[in-house]
Amino acid sequence: MNDRTGFGPVISRLRKAKGLSQKDLAARIRREDGAAISPQYLNDIERGRRNAPPDHLVRQFAEVLEIDADYLFSLANRLPEDLRDDIQAGRLSEDDISEVMMAFRRRRDTQD
Repeated sequence: MNDRTGFGPVISRLRKAKGLSQKDLAARIRREDGAAISPQYLNDIERGRRNAPPDHLVRQFAEVLEIDADYLFSLANRLPEDLRDDIQAGRLSEDDISEVMMAFRRRRDTQD
């Protein structure tokens, strides 16, 4: 992904569109222990100096920035936890996964 569409740059763009400073957004995103993430951590994410954060933080970014969490997971180059769990538990077959990926590719190809 290029520097405008990766996870961090999209977070930065959405944050700015909402009129939030890094400090404001960081205060609204909570680690598992309940403490807010630091503005420096957010800055590092936005500038691509860190990988996309853990799932629970991705979901919080989506909620605060009012964007679909699945889109942010795609920018983070991973499936949402519920789908990973379904695959591991065998609730999604190889055919199910292939069908979803083919549908995605068909949709992508019709948008080009």
